[in-house]
Amino acid sequence: MAKKSRMGVLKRQRELKKQEKAALKRERKAGRKPQETLEASVDDLVGYGVVEEGEDVVVAEEDGS
Repeated sequence: MAKKSRMGVLKRQRELKKQEKAALKRERKAGRKPQETLEASVDDLVGYGVVEEGEDVVVAEEDGS
């Protein structure tokens, strides 16, 4: 009989551990700073040799729909 109750205790401990881990992940995710955009600036493009310095660069804007 003792084995059965011990198994229940172990199960509750596992479940509690999973809940704590999930809560920790949520806290970390909420505390994260937004990442920088992945768009290259004109200076970056000149540095990569994609455009020449002084060349006009057309900036495309995303459609919000």
